[in-house]
Order: sequence, then structure tokens, then C-alpha cells
Amino acid sequence: MIVTPTTQVVAGSTAATYPLNRLRDSTPMVLNNVGRLWLSIGIAGIGIGLASILLTEWLRLDPCHLCIFQRLLMLVTGAFALIAAVFAWRGRNPLVPGLLAMLTALGGVAVAAHHSWIQAYPSETNSCVGSTPGLIESFIEWLGQQMPSLFLATGFCDDDSFRLLGLTLANLSLLLFVALAGAALWTLSRLLQARST
Repeated sequence: MIVTPTTQVVAGSTAATYPLNRLRDSTPMVLNNVGRLWLSIGIAGIGIGLASILLTEWLRLDPCHLCIFQRLLMLVTGAFALIAAVFAWRGRNPLVPGLLAMLTALGGVAVAAHHSWIQAYPSETNSCVGSTPGLIESFIEWLGQQMPSLFLATGFCDDDSFRLLGLTLANLSLLLFVALAGAALWTLSRLLQARST
């Protein structure tokens, strides 16, 4: 019996190629397709984050701490997705940065949902501004001191005066984070499915 890296010859007949080799042969095409998906997610995440900055300046809005934190999570989601795209195009496994992109987007879903709840049920105890700032508020305050043009919080979380298509910015952010998390999950499932075949 003679065994080569790609074929197995038994009694003069050629057996099927090893599954590992089939995966190896299909990996460049799979990673190329996955890379394009991650690129799309990355462009969307960073584009939405930058759009929120421009919208704030254009409409003279006063972003709150949770608004700024969602902006940051959107940018980080996009950055992780772009890193995953680069990994894929260089033939490296994009699983880790892709997973980080999905988890960051899921974190954005949680924050945006909490923000939407605050706006739907405003109260003195249900606010992101209090006598004792939390971890997110303290972090955003520090970022605002470092880069005020991007991260300075000047508004209140329960302010829902600005609406677009009947939705507050927190509602829109929730929908966008859900879309990015769903896209990231689908891309990861395609990658894992290709690795398992």
C-alpha cells in the first residue's frame, strides 16, 4: 500500500482524497468569501460609528454616556471585523477576531436595549447620570477628557426628543447592533461549517 499526501492507492485503485486535503484545497476560496463578509461588517460598523459623530455635529445633538458608549462599541465591532477580514485574506484563521466582533456587537445590543428601556420608562432612579457614576460613565468621562470631540458626553440618557422614522437613536442603534451581530454569527457559522466538512 502506497500513501501519498493527497491520495491513497490500494490494490491498484485510487481511494477518495482525505477530508483534510479537501478542506485544505477549499480553504483559499472559503477564506476569500469569509473575508469579503467580514469586510462588509467592518465597513458597516465603522461607517455607522463615524456617521453618529457627523450626525451629532450636524444636528447639534448632546450625546449621553450610553450614546457615546454605543458609538465606541460600534467602532470596535467594525475594527474587529476588519481584522478578521485581513486574517482571512492572509490565509489565517479569522475565528478569534470574528468572535470578538460578534461579542462586541452583542454587548452593543445589551447597552442599546438598556438605553431604549431608560427612554421608554424615564425616572430619577432609572438614569445613567447619578450621584455615583458607574463603570461605563467613569470610562466615558475619562475618554471625553482625552478626546472630547469624539467622546464628550453632554446629554441625558432619558432624552428622546430626537427621532428618526419614529424611533429614537437608541432604538435605531439596537436594530443596527442586532443586524451586525446576526451578520457576524452567520459569517462565523459559514467558517465553522467549512472547517467541519
